[in-house]
Amino acid sequence: MTKVAVIAHAGKSFGGGLTELRRELGRQGVADPMWVEVAKSRFVPEQVKRVLDDGAELLLVWGGDGTVQRSIDAIDGSKTPLAILPAGTANLLATNLGIPQDIQQAVAIGLEGERRKLDVGSFNGERFAVMAGAGFDAAMLEQAEGTLKDRLGRVAYVWSGSQNLRSKPFKAKIEVDGAPWYAGAASCILVGNVGRLFGGVEVFQDARPDDGRLELGVVNADGVVDWMRTIARTAAGHPERSPLVQTTTAKKIKVKLNRKVLYEVDGGDREKVRAFTVKVQPAAITICLPPQ
Repeated sequence: MTKVAVIAHAGKSFGGGLTELRRELGRQGVADPMWVEVAKSRFVPEQVKRVLDDGAELLLVWGGDGTVQRSIDAIDGSKTPLAILPAGTANLLATNLGIPQDIQQAVAIGLEGERRKLDVGSFNGERFAVMAGAGFDAAMLEQAEGTLKDRLGRVAYVWSGSQNLRSKPFKAKIEVDGAPWYAGAASCILVGNVGRLFGGVEVFQDARPDDGRLELGVVNADGVVDWMRTIARTAAGHPERSPLVQTTTAKKIKVKLNRKVLYEVDGGDREKVRAFTVKVQPAAITICLPPQ
């Protein structure tokens, strides 16, 4: 019998909640899992390392993208498979991977699904599975965090995004795989490991989390009108057709800015940076996926 560990963000829920999760695990043959509940996602890494040290052979992560990201960052170097139980607001990684917000199905995928190695990105050493960005997206996510997101859910992102449309661009110099690629004004620098990002919109149509590369997009939108044009192109599925957007793929990205700017990883806002490096780590994690 596989030694199963559950890391659960106690403030997140779906279906019948953690009570139903315990019941469903028992029904599917896991009577006594290693069980850890945390109040905040920042407490996840310590607990993930603890259960791995105690011999966990399968890690079930209950929470949103922030909880999953913290878990992925903590399992660096471990071959233990990770299964997502999508209890968050956006659940971007689960959505991209076809993991439903259904406890019975998500548990079955964790226990019996396909084990597949996927790439992750590393932003200044911190690993992410969905996206990382600096500028507009980070400011939007920071403003949506906490009470506003708890009260309004996805609407919080729309509201906070509208509040940041007038933010002034910054200057950026970007190297891609060791060669100069971009120099000029930017309002958002976005790196994706998967395609569907904000609100389920396909931002990077050709993105695959197992191709050994990351998608890179730079937006140079200044003001409401520019942003509305860019958002309309993105919603239509063709952000690369906007004259305000440049895209490419990369294994390594180096960025220097003319001022400090907020950044985010997998929807979690971080501090301000003036320079950062993003690298792909191919086949770095094992994720439990629906059978294909």
